[in-house]
Amino acid sequence: MPVDMSPLAPDRLQGMRAKKISAVRLWAGNRQVPVGDLFNVTGEDHTRLIIRNASRWLERIGERLVTGQIEVEGDAGSYLGRDMRGGQIRVRGNCGAFCASAMRAGFIEIDGDADDFLGAAVTGERQGMRGGMVLVRGNVGDRVGDRMRRGLILIEGSAGDFCCSRMVAGTVAVLGDMGNGIGAGMRRGSLLLAIEPGALPATFVDTGAHSLGFLALWSRQFRSLDSKFAHLDPARQRVNRHVGDLANDGQGEILVWVKDSSQPVSA
Repeated sequence: MPVDMSPLAPDRLQGMRAKKISAVRLWAGNRQVPVGDLFNVTGEDHTRLIIRNASRWLERIGERLVTGQIEVEGDAGSYLGRDMRGGQIRVRGNCGAFCASAMRAGFIEIDGDADDFLGAAVTGERQGMRGGMVLVRGNVGDRVGDRMRRGLILIEGSAGDFCCSRMVAGTVAVLGDMGNGIGAGMRRGSLLLAIEPGALPATFVDTGAHSLGFLALWSRQFRSLDSKFAHLDPARQRVNRHVGDLANDGQGEILVWVKDSSQPVSA
């Protein structure tokens, strides 16, 4: 059964010893159980939380996290880092749907794949991700950045259908292949692609090739990352720019690196 992990965040465990943390009650399905019934709690470092043998049943890890670090050894469930205000989360596996939904600040690192609605708004909310940065080393599902308002999502692998649908602002970069329906309903924001997509919606206008100097600055800020994005060539500034979604009077942009003899990332 799903377990709500939101009470277990470093900033909420300050000053608590292992015995007291073990007594904290978590929702598991429709009942509450003590942490000690589910986990063996050890250690005294309240700035860093390590969750070992994690699985997709552990949901809402790092929800409303303000400070500190969370490391997940295994997979994480849905709503990872939801409404996150700061701090860092690293998942050494895959994560479920709605990762980084309503995220405001901080850094989330996913070593594996991310499910649908990464950085997207949940039902009933008008905005998705609102700040911060997410790095996914694997592939992502459908509707990445749906209603995204601000922030940065970096995807080393491929993205599913309707990437950046209804996007309001922010930036998404994808090094792999794309699904269908790119930028459907996009208002503003930027989607940067390393590979030419199979097709773009007819409601996006090709404005031609442009040399954008900000891409050099943009790529340099990733030099410290353990990621393919750290190997982006700062001299690679020429892109084909597509503007839309004009069906919604949108002014969003899809930027596709122009092919040349160099590669956007190293092997």
